[in-house]
Amino acid sequence: MPQDHITAETLVDREKIKTLKAQYCRFLDTKQWVRLRGLFLEEATFEGFGSAPTGSTAAQFVAGASGRLQEALTVHHCHMAEIAFDGPDRARAVWAMVDVVQFLDGREPIEAPGHTGFTGYGHYEDSYRRIDGVWYFATKRLSRIRIDPIPRDNPAALTNRLKAYADWVRFAEG
Repeated sequence: MPQDHITAETLVDREKIKTLKAQYCRFLDTKQWVRLRGLFLEEATFEGFGSAPTGSTAAQFVAGASGRLQEALTVHHCHMAEIAFDGPDRARAVWAMVDVVQFLDGREPIEAPGHTGFTGYGHYEDSYRRIDGVWYFATKRLSRIRIDPIPRDNPAALTNRLKAYADWVRFAEG
């Protein structure tokens, strides 16, 4: 399948979409729920997430993620973006992803019952819309190829490390 026509404008838009995705991962991992909510269109929908049922709205997704992950250790990495444009203000992307979710309070993840957490591997399939010059998530779909459970007798995660600054990089609010 040929790549879409690349112009200076599409390169700029690709970078903006990559920044949006990076913020999604960072805001999840640093528990910045209000900022996370600001990345989605009001009518955004979700599929394949343990924190919210398929068809959830942006508000339901963020409420589910914050309720489930506030006390969990999470690491989300996305890479190898394949971004295509469906018009001047619409785009789709597939991102390879790896995530680690570990509950430090004794809970079990629905993705790996009987364990304290998991490392997941798969893909995000996202769609985006640009409103007033700002890109937002319109849909998010998570598919997993593999899940490696973290057993209860796994050595405890080392979490007493230097924390990231919430505002090290600031962007104009959309």
